[in-house]
Amino acid sequence: MDEQALLGLNPNADADFRQRALAYFEQLKISQDAWQVCAEALAQSIYSDDHIKFFCFQVLEHQIKFKYSELTEVQQQLIRETLITWLQAQMLNPQPEKTFIRNKAAQVFALLFVTEYLTKWPKFFFDILSVVDLNPRGVDMYLRILMAVDAELVDRDVVHTSEASYFALTFEARRNTLLKDTMREQCIPSLVESWYQILQNYQYNNSELTCQCLEVVGAYVSWIDLSLIANERFINMLLGHMSVEVLREEACDCLFEIVNKGMDPIDKTKLVESLCQVLQSAGLFSIDQEDDVDFLARFSKLVNGMGQALIASWTKLIKSGDMKSAQDTLQAIEAKVALMLQLLIHEDDDISSNIIGFCYDYLHILKQLSALSDQQKANVEAIMLAVMKKLTYDEEYNFENEGEDEAMFVEYRKQLKLLLDRLAQVSPELLLASVRRVFNTTLQNWQTTRFMEVEVAIRLLYMLAEALPVSHGAHFSGDVTKATALQDMMRTLVTSGVSAYQHTSVTLEFFETVVRYEKFFAVEPQHIPTVLMAFLDHRGLRHTSPKVRSRTAYLFSRFVKSLNKQMNPFIEDVLNRIQDLLELSPPENGYQALLSSDDQLFIYETAGVLIVNSEYSAERKQVLMRNLLTPLMEKFKLLLEKLIVAQDEDRQMVLADCLNHAVGFASRTSKAFSNKQTVKQCGCSEVYLDCLQTFLPALSCPLQKEVLRSGVRTFLHRMIICLEEEVLPFIPSASEHMLKDCEAKDLQEFIPLINQITAKFKTQVSPFLQQMFMPLLRAIFEVLLLPAEENDQSAALEKQMLRRSYFAFLQTVTGSGMSEVIANQGNVERVLFTVIQGAVDYPDPIAQKTCFIILSKLVELWGGKDGPVGFADFVYKHIVPACFLAPLKQTFDLADAQTVLALSECAVTLKTIHLKRGPECIQYLQQEYLPSLQVAPEIIQEFCQALQQPDAKVFKNYLKVFFQRAKP
Repeated sequence: MDEQALLGLNPNADADFRQRALAYFEQLKISQDAWQVCAEALAQSIYSDDHIKFFCFQVLEHQIKFKYSELTEVQQQLIRETLITWLQAQMLNPQPEKTFIRNKAAQVFALLFVTEYLTKWPKFFFDILSVVDLNPRGVDMYLRILMAVDAELVDRDVVHTSEASYFALTFEARRNTLLKDTMREQCIPSLVESWYQILQNYQYNNSELTCQCLEVVGAYVSWIDLSLIANERFINMLLGHMSVEVLREEACDCLFEIVNKGMDPIDKTKLVESLCQVLQSAGLFSIDQEDDVDFLARFSKLVNGMGQALIASWTKLIKSGDMKSAQDTLQAIEAKVALMLQLLIHEDDDISSNIIGFCYDYLHILKQLSALSDQQKANVEAIMLAVMKKLTYDEEYNFENEGEDEAMFVEYRKQLKLLLDRLAQVSPELLLASVRRVFNTTLQNWQTTRFMEVEVAIRLLYMLAEALPVSHGAHFSGDVTKATALQDMMRTLVTSGVSAYQHTSVTLEFFETVVRYEKFFAVEPQHIPTVLMAFLDHRGLRHTSPKVRSRTAYLFSRFVKSLNKQMNPFIEDVLNRIQDLLELSPPENGYQALLSSDDQLFIYETAGVLIVNSEYSAERKQVLMRNLLTPLMEKFKLLLEKLIVAQDEDRQMVLADCLNHAVGFASRTSKAFSNKQTVKQCGCSEVYLDCLQTFLPALSCPLQKEVLRSGVRTFLHRMIICLEEEVLPFIPSASEHMLKDCEAKDLQEFIPLINQITAKFKTQVSPFLQQMFMPLLRAIFEVLLLPAEENDQSAALEKQMLRRSYFAFLQTVTGSGMSEVIANQGNVERVLFTVIQGAVDYPDPIAQKTCFIILSKLVELWGGKDGPVGFADFVYKHIVPACFLAPLKQTFDLADAQTVLALSECAVTLKTIHLKRGPECIQYLQQEYLPSLQVAPEIIQEFCQALQQPDAKVFKNYLKVFFQRAKP
């Protein structure tokens, strides 16, 4: 072997050596006999370096996985012998191999097992057992091999999408089923016996091997005969392990797998009950005496498994009508509830989280019962109190720098929320009363209560909105009891002064809840000023925490929008108070603004909404809107002048970003308008036209083009909606600038703007479209024809997206009834050829679908007797062939949903040709085109009959079958 290359296997080797080692590995994989060198190195222990041993196993693994069938009988025998020799050496070596080598060796054994067990090596396990006997190192390898075999046969987490991988998967699934069936017949009883011997032999003197063996039992129990494990000698041994500290976690997991095994509901209930009796008599149900949280987390998972297993049995028994057994099972479930509650309320969240499934399913049972007993009602209340307690943050939660622990608690809270929702389904009255009690008690003394208790009290009120659902947030009408309770709590929330609590979690929860229950302010509008002040002062938008300020900016925008007309008395005051938050923070003064530019977008939108929704006259609205937008325009002009002369690139970027923000803020104010009508009514057209004239010069700025163009483009999109035809005079020069020196991404984003104009104004913009049609096409094809490196994935993707945009543009033009724009171009044929090319040559079903839509539209418009000269010829020479050549391509995958949609449009194109050309089309297909493809006469007949069916769906279905048969 190349000793120099092998040096690169060491993780500490430098990059060149590592590169060389990788290249050497690739070389050995292709080589005919390199595996033999590796096999010899392993069998004779030639190398002591761990990374080289691992490397040798990798080469063998590749050989078995991909090239095994190429080996002769003798060579295959050599691989078997190599592995057995290596295994024998493990028991004699002074030191055991490193874990990563043992795991890799086990994987190689498992691969060989899958390949040879059914044919050449039926004694696989017996041969291994005869080598290892009860030698601890041998047993370790034997157990690792068993886990690797199970992973090959059972663990199938991989998602396969393509048809090829689906077939590979079904082949694999059939092979695995056969392997498991054969193992069950030939060796599983012997393997189970070997596990029992290992457990008995090592349970008191080698906890590591015992735990490994328990893991194997847990893994195999899901697919072997349960009676081999769920019997007195095994269960007694496992229960014995439950009281040995180093074994009990694995024993717990093993029992969980046994309980999880699918079986007859009555047998399952008996099994779980017998387990529970023994566990209880062993004192394992006394949770409070146990301080090992790792064990309790596993134990909680086991109890959860037992509970859910019993509930599954109860459900099956109810379905089968066996009410007596169902009642017995329900009693067994009820008997576990006290234990479940102890685990649910445990201070360790992992322990609590592991039992939530049982808890959730138990509540689902109660929901189905016609009436609850007193005990069941008490259980519901206990679960409710547990959920409320566990929702509470602990002292360690880091609000300023949330890490992994915090993320886990957020996930855990989501699980608890599901429990709360389920509680609401079982007993909404009880939930409402409990939350009300906790809420009122806490808020009465919020000044002296810890933050986490105040936060959870408000959080519970917030959660009621989803737990007790109503349509359109109408919580304050309908059911009087509920409406009164929620109204009382909301009144308490906004009048108690709790918004001043000095903790970010309470502040945020206050604002979230106020916005969640915005309908409350329609019922009691007198509280609006109080809440507005909280939003606007140091509690909200001017809070010391950026996180609170940012979230409040969004919530404030929602609050103002939802109140609409009720905001009228406060508009001027609010606009004055947010004045400083609207400042476009210039890049040079180093002043740290309170809000980020993203947050400011919400404030601008809010300002726009306040002005537009007010009851002021149009003149007053116009003045207010001008006051809002003029500072932006003035700043924009100044900054643009600075950008044009800026030398330093970093400074250019900062200035361009600032300019972009200014345009973005102006765009955002227009969100308050739904259409041109509202802009006119508010007298605001003029101010937006002024903005347009201010912003458009940025398009001719040669610096930072991408950033500036992107902002102005977005503004134009908004103005087309708000100003409609008043925008049109600005479009030609804007387009001209945007087409200069543009890249794929620029064009891709520019085309939707042209599409929007075309679809909205149709023939009104026909002269403009005719004028810019060819410049746009030239710009597109200049980019598409640029050479790109073969492996440049992002360039290829950009071109694909641009091609799609181009076809979308042609679709918009033809779909808006403006085919004359294409017809009037000098080289109309070249344009049509690009569509044919898009339909046939590029394996992109989304683009192909668009191309067929364009073709069928053109045939519909021009395909009749009075169509443009030469178009009928084009139909037969190019469009008809495209409808066959595209689906016949190997890349046209009829199992893919997008491709089927493309085929559907292809069918529409053929139907449209037949509709416009009539019998002539059928004659051409029958006598010329289909015979040229060597289609059999009877199939031609069948095809033409399907095409002439009045129902288009019949032809679409036929076409799919036609091409499925035609493709090899």
